[in-house]
Amino acid sequence: MGLLVNGEWHDQWYDTKASDGAFQREDAQLRNWVTANGEPGPTGKGGFAAESGRYHLYVSLACPWAHRTLIFRKLKQLEAHIDVSVVSPDMLSNGWEFDTEHEQQRFRSSGDALFNSDYMHQVYTRNKVDYSGRVTVPVLWDKQQNCIVSNESSEIIRMFNSAFNELTGNHDDYYPEALRERIDAVNEWVYHDINNGVYKSGFATQADKYEANVARVFEALNKAETILQQQDFLVANDDGNAVLTEADWRLFTTLVRFDAVYVGHFKCNVRRIEDYPALSAYLKRLYDHPGIAETVNIDHIKRHYYYSHDMINPTRIVPVGPELSFMKR
Repeated sequence: MGLLVNGEWHDQWYDTKASDGAFQREDAQLRNWVTANGEPGPTGKGGFAAESGRYHLYVSLACPWAHRTLIFRKLKQLEAHIDVSVVSPDMLSNGWEFDTEHEQQRFRSSGDALFNSDYMHQVYTRNKVDYSGRVTVPVLWDKQQNCIVSNESSEIIRMFNSAFNELTGNHDDYYPEALRERIDAVNEWVYHDINNGVYKSGFATQADKYEANVARVFEALNKAETILQQQDFLVANDDGNAVLTEADWRLFTTLVRFDAVYVGHFKCNVRRIEDYPALSAYLKRLYDHPGIAETVNIDHIKRHYYYSHDMINPTRIVPVGPELSFMKR
């Protein structure tokens, strides 16, 4: 993954030497909000009202952060209202690409439906000609103002959760006000120790950093296993009933990639999700939720990690396996 510096593309990986071998993720910079009436959200400026056909979503089917947004687009019945462009899974010297002629058809991009761009970084410079920072997905684009609304997945899913309710008539709430404190508390440790923990393990370039982060990954998975031995989902209400919330979907996108990629490629191999009875049943339950299987593309997932990260896998050979029991009907 490269970055833009004053609008110029640089094929430059994360500088772990400067952080003593630790991987440090940059925060998303573009953080406006779509709201029901266009009023400003918690960050950024206002003027982004929820309207059918106004917004476009850029994603990778391989990326767990982008996957969150596809899940919420599905759950909240937004597919007819927010269209999508999908990059190809290979992230090489030009970063995310819109490769519509990939030699393997299953890995071809949908193309950039708005601008016919070749690379995702061109979308970023269309938004801001002198942009500096990493070029990531997802990106939510406003066709009316011709700009990026947000590139922060955790906030895009909350926009999808509520901003378009009156438009769709879908009032399912995955971030209910009464449970927000509990959801936020779960999100905190899941993000740092599982979602981003696998990256901090896999991209570490010093053994001590790798070992410390792997330990935290499995401490957190053990914690999740203990919770899920007692209830179906991560958060329960005051009556003790488990409730399906955004916390579950945020964990799901890591779990669905764990045995296929993170065990081998990121060396998070103490245990597989398959070895956790409660977590594996939970993963299957979420995968079988209506519409969710359609958002999962294991071919793109494996191809992206094993082929793109040649500093970890220099042969770029993509494993044939493993068989994943949660995908079996």
